[in-house]
Amino acid sequence: MTSGSDTRMSRRTVTQAACAWIGLNMAGGGRAGAASVSPRPNIVFIMADDMGYADAGCYDNPVIRTPAIDRLAAGGVMLTRAYANSAVCSATRTALMTGRYQDRLACGLEEPIATYDIGLPPGEPTWIRQLAAAGYWTALVGKWHLGGLPHYGPRKSGYRHFYGISGGAADYFTHQLIPGTDQFYQDEARIHDKGYLTTLLGNHTLSLIAARARDQQPFAISLHFNAPHWPWEGPQDEAESQRLAHASREASGGLADYDGGSLETYAAMVGAMDSQIGRVLDALEHHGMADNTIVVFTSDNGGERYADTYPFTGMKTELMEGGLRVPAIIRWPARLPPRREDEQVVVTMDWVPTLLAAAGTAMPADYPPDGQDLMAQMAGQAAAVPRNLFWRYHAQQQRAHLQGDYKYLEIRGNEYLFNVRHDPKERANLKQRDPERFERMRAQWLAWNRTMLPFTPGNYTGSPHGRYYVDHYGLEDDGLGTG
Repeated sequence: MTSGSDTRMSRRTVTQAACAWIGLNMAGGGRAGAASVSPRPNIVFIMADDMGYADAGCYDNPVIRTPAIDRLAAGGVMLTRAYANSAVCSATRTALMTGRYQDRLACGLEEPIATYDIGLPPGEPTWIRQLAAAGYWTALVGKWHLGGLPHYGPRKSGYRHFYGISGGAADYFTHQLIPGTDQFYQDEARIHDKGYLTTLLGNHTLSLIAARARDQQPFAISLHFNAPHWPWEGPQDEAESQRLAHASREASGGLADYDGGSLETYAAMVGAMDSQIGRVLDALEHHGMADNTIVVFTSDNGGERYADTYPFTGMKTELMEGGLRVPAIIRWPARLPPRREDEQVVVTMDWVPTLLAAAGTAMPADYPPDGQDLMAQMAGQAAAVPRNLFWRYHAQQQRAHLQGDYKYLEIRGNEYLFNVRHDPKERANLKQRDPERFERMRAQWLAWNRTMLPFTPGNYTGSPHGRYYVDHYGLEDDGLGTG
């Protein structure tokens, strides 16, 4: 566990005897008594938006009820040291699509807003494109946020079908970011489906699963909820939606829910998402697909205003643990043990080689992933792999490097060294106590950073997006990009 001294964390501990029994029964691969398994599992990749590490019951949330997510964890492997590739949405999504550090691409340099001329290049190799080439039917249901149509879009990056929103946020009832401007699509056509967005995404996913059950083609569905991202609207809050739309029109701008929400509303938003996840799990069982379908649940970054990031500090946009640590669960009944917790350090880009290997394929040889295939570790069939992971966040001049239990962190020129296992709140700065480790990790971050794109407007293809960072932060180049 992350912090063995905390009683709240200990409530989630699975007994050693049970884990040992599971490990023995999994040694040959597959559950005891399970039928032979096709080498090509289905994949349902579920991503929440801005969900905190401890926002689910299985991660010990004392208030929010998440029976479906808890059920997923009970049937699979719950990862307790999972990280997002970034502390903001679209940067992490770039890493998820490519299996590589998002900083290798201009669209991964923080937030490409859909109205700017930037996005995931249509010719870029993606894990979804590789699955499609291997015979998978592919679909994205939910949030894209990797460049606006028609120049960019899910169907230009490997998805056969798209149903969802193109940008980074949407009102849950109007499905708009800017009042009066639609961003809800089915494939490349704008649509006007009515209803609570979380429910619509669940409904559509069920219809896709039913169709795939009829044609028996292996499928990969990315179900990327926008919940629980602002605006703060639960299923019963259509009046709040109307208030927010009116306020946005009065301000002549897009949605900006500065004064909205409550813990109760947030819990309702997470609960609505959990309900749809439960319907997806039920559908897989109903169609006889559950045993050989890999279901992953995670979040794109740490939580925001009302999220529970216990036992960490920090939140979305911050490279402290609370901004980077995310819930992560994988269930594959045919191959993975149930009710297992695993401390293997995992980051978003690891899902690409892990899931592709499970499907019998891989990224192109000339486009190797930065992530690792960790299925054997998740199954408890191999020892944990030590990791060296790196982050940077230009807007707030932050750097981070994780090596084992130690983390180098810089925030606006202030530098730290933490042991995040023993000090998850990042309070005890070990910079003076362990200067050799501090200098080594700092140098390793600088060496990594020199291999990534620098933060300059030129790397935003000379678009207005590049000017956005200059205009908002007043920096042509803050030095992060040159080491």
